[in-house]
Amino acid sequence: MKMHFCIPVSQQRLDRLGGRYVLYSVYLDGYLFCRVRYSQLHRWNEQLRRVFGNCLPPFPPKYYLAMTASMANERRDQLEQYLQNVTVDPNMLRSDVFVDFLKLVQLDTFSITTKTASLDIFLPDGRNIQVEILTSDTAERVLEVVSHKIGLCQELLGYFGLFLIQCCKEGKFSVMKKLVDFELPYVSLQSAKVEDCKVGLRKWYMDPSLDSVLMDSAAAVALIYMQAVQDMEKEWAKPTQVQRQKLEALQKEDNQTKFLELSQEVRHYGFLQLDPCTCDYPEPGCRAVLSVGNNEISCCITLPGNQTQEIIFQMNRVKCWQVTFLAFLLSSCLKKMISEKMVKLAAENPEMQIEVPEQGKSKKIPHSTKPERLLFSTKKQD
Repeated sequence: MKMHFCIPVSQQRLDRLGGRYVLYSVYLDGYLFCRVRYSQLHRWNEQLRRVFGNCLPPFPPKYYLAMTASMANERRDQLEQYLQNVTVDPNMLRSDVFVDFLKLVQLDTFSITTKTASLDIFLPDGRNIQVEILTSDTAERVLEVVSHKIGLCQELLGYFGLFLIQCCKEGKFSVMKKLVDFELPYVSLQSAKVEDCKVGLRKWYMDPSLDSVLMDSAAAVALIYMQAVQDMEKEWAKPTQVQRQKLEALQKEDNQTKFLELSQEVRHYGFLQLDPCTCDYPEPGCRAVLSVGNNEISCCITLPGNQTQEIIFQMNRVKCWQVTFLAFLLSSCLKKMISEKMVKLAAENPEMQIEVPEQGKSKKIPHSTKPERLLFSTKKQD
């Protein structure tokens, strides 16, 4: 699936010889990822083409005369489409020529040199793990270092991810974005320009039943237990009074396995709650809180009379969606849910095949339904 690359702005600059060039600001999942010139991207495309041949998407052509404003805008749009399309191939995403270039432009954009550094990785229970890394280490590499330190086996790394998290007042926090494998966590943290921003370790799957895959690993159980307790405390998961009493008793006993088993019955367990936003339904300006997980989007809307109304979007027939600049995390969750559903269907119906990338690997999965389109737009609440 395509990644959320966009180039909303570009700037004209002067080079050392007085000539003009355009610097493109590339955003990934709504945050500045790098600034690059056309010539840099052109050389990168040539390197990729030598490795992968004609399977690459078309690259915008060179102009040998001065560009008009419309030509400049067209090139910016074409470069944006190129970056989105080039990330569809999982083999390309894992290649050295792909990753090394993106590492370099991230470091150059924020004037960070490659050196040894300490990075704090925050756990859901509030503790942090300090790891020694290189500033040029990718999120995939940092996750490997963290997993080794906490005793999490390599085979289970795909169920966890690194996230940018903002700690807010009164113990609240906001998940800003999931760091993709080729992002540099050290650089992303330095460039976020958000107060109290941290790199956090969280599970990265939207189907709560996948907990069962992790139950034989003490380190994995400890992590998902921490997150389950945190989700209950933050009221992301919504147990009944009876369920809460049972969970509190199990927590006092430190019976993590039974706690997680009971959590499966809790409403919105394993969901990710997004920041409050405003929506236009049923009236413009209504406050809304979105929770995403278990193949649904739950939208809790506060009506003008202060009553609340919950609207649920089921994901079983969704093919595509449209989101605003502030809703990339929502879109990432939707993509994750669809991937998980396809993998589950593949196991149930091995005779039906379609190729969909999952966790950086290409898998054959079934596809027999005709999904509907989902148009969903959010605006972050001030």
